[in-house]
Order: sequence, then structure tokens, then C-alpha cells
Amino acid sequence: MTLSRRAALAAPALALLPGLARAQAGGAAGYPARPVRLVVPFTPAGTTDVAARIISERLQSRLGQPFTVENRPGAGGNVGSDYVAKAEADGYTLLMQTVSSGAINYTLYEGRIPYKPDDLAEVALVTRVPNVIFATPSLPVRTLRELVAYAKANPGKLNFGSSGAGTSLHVTGELLKMEAGVQITHVPFRGAGPMMIDVMAGRIEMGVDNLPSAIGHIRDGRLRALAVTTKTRTPALPDVPTTAEEGFPGVEATGWFGIQAPARTPRPIIERLGTEIDAILKEPGTKAKIADLGGMMPELTPDGGTSPAAFTTFVRAEIRKWGDVVRKSGATVE
Repeated sequence: MTLSRRAALAAPALALLPGLARAQAGGAAGYPARPVRLVVPFTPAGTTDVAARIISERLQSRLGQPFTVENRPGAGGNVGSDYVAKAEADGYTLLMQTVSSGAINYTLYEGRIPYKPDDLAEVALVTRVPNVIFATPSLPVRTLRELVAYAKANPGKLNFGSSGAGTSLHVTGELLKMEAGVQITHVPFRGAGPMMIDVMAGRIEMGVDNLPSAIGHIRDGRLRALAVTTKTRTPALPDVPTTAEEGFPGVEATGWFGIQAPARTPRPIIERLGTEIDAILKEPGTKAKIADLGGMMPELTPDGGTSPAAFTTFVRAEIRKWGDVVRKSGATVE
């Protein structure tokens, strides 16, 4: 076969290559062409909502389309997560996922959860945050040790609130009860905002929340912080000791918040969103906002950032870890 004949036969195939390249990489070409919804599976004013609004504002600015936050609370985050898992996989419905509905609930609601890990695709980890244990200022305790002593002297009389059954906040409270050997009744709320209102009013004696949504109330004295649940103190509240410092090293828990999408979302869109969010998190303004709330950088990649692949590895490890915690603590939901 002559060279010219070979070239003639190869020409049609070669002509297809640009189109194939566009089909493979062009899933993100022109994206987004219309508004994008970022579903928050909890009520407004909680850490999930705060983190979502920080990211959505910057995505809107960078990508030129509205990124609208939509709150769909219920069942410890399961309602909103299931909604996104079953949404059109086109990149226009995203989820601000949490450690609760993205890891803990798979074991806590085993047999009853309407979606599974493979129904969602990881895009980017946004931040990790300490949990904070706090009390209403009228309760006669100023430290976690004093709270435990008070609970032992008054068995069954204390209640602790969380943003919902099955959240990392609920499980953190259960860990404290297990480690300290105390009887404290869990009271689940439909979000952090309503829970903190009741603690500030003294209707609930104590609560557990992610630091970002509670820090303002702690700083102005409406809530009394007793301990953070990380290995080291947080720069956002340097005077608040860790649970380990207070004598309960087993009570260690870090909340996290990240973006997921329906599992069948085109990979180029997932990668583009992941790259954009990674860049946003490295902006000085975004870093300052997250740090002021007590949040930490993702630190999943060598440069301290995030990526879809790294977030996937992280989520799978979290599912295993929290599954063990749920089983050992005996945490349950109605």
C-alpha cells in the first residue's frame, strides 16, 4: 500500500480526533451555562450553610453563573443528600456534604438510608472543623471536668442538644457519655440554629456543635465553651482546652464539609469544579474567612489543597472510621 493510499484511508479517522477530544474534555465546555443549585441538607445558620455560602459566592464570581444555596433539611442530612443523589447528573445540582450524611449515617441508618456512597461523586473537601462542647451560662460549671462531675451528681437531669440525630455532633455527645460514664439525654434538633437558641435560653443545659456556627455566640458570652474535640487547641479560641486536656482523650471528633454531585455527573465537570474550589480555598480572603470561623484547610494534597480523587479516598476512610465509632458507642436514632 502506498503512503498516499494509507494517508487517504487514515484521513477520516484523523478527522474524528478533534471531535473525540472535545467529547472527552468538552463535558465542561460551556459549563455552567445556567444557574447551579448547591443543596445544604441542614437548616440555615449552621456550619454547613455558612461553608456553602462562602464557596457559592466565589464560584459565582469565578464562573459567571449564580450558585444558589438551597436548604433541604431532614433525617440528619439524609433528605437533602438523597435529593442530590437522585438529581439529574448534569452538574447543575450539587451537595454540600457533611461527615454526618456523608459517612456516619451509612452505619447509623443502616438498612434505612435511601442512598449509598456510590450514588454520589466527590468533588472537593472544603474544610475540616473542630466540634465544641458548650453549656448555657446559667449552668454552674466552667469546665468539661466540672460538667462531668455535675452530671454524675445529677444523673439523668442534663440534656445535650445537637443539630440532628446521627450527626457527628450527636455521636460526639455519645462518645462523651461513654468515656465519662454519665447519663445525659440527647435532644435532636432540625439544625444548629434552633438548638443553640434553646441552649442560650437555658431550655437545654448543653450542646455540641461545629465551631464555625457556634463561635460568634461563644465570643459574645451567650454560650460557654467547655472544650474543643481536636488533638490541639484551635487558634480561633486559644483559651478553650481540648477534651484530652480535660481528661477525655477518647472524645476526639472533627467535622468536615465538602462538595459532592450525582455519581453520573460527567468527569470533566467534576474535575473543573474541583480545580475551581481548590483555587478558591487558596485565596487569602477565603482562607481568612474559614480560619476566623475555626475551620482548617483540607490538606488532602501535597500543597494543602483538595482534588476529586483525594476527596474520594478521604470519604471512604471516614465511612470506615465512623462506622466503627457508631458501633462501639451504641449510638442510635429513632
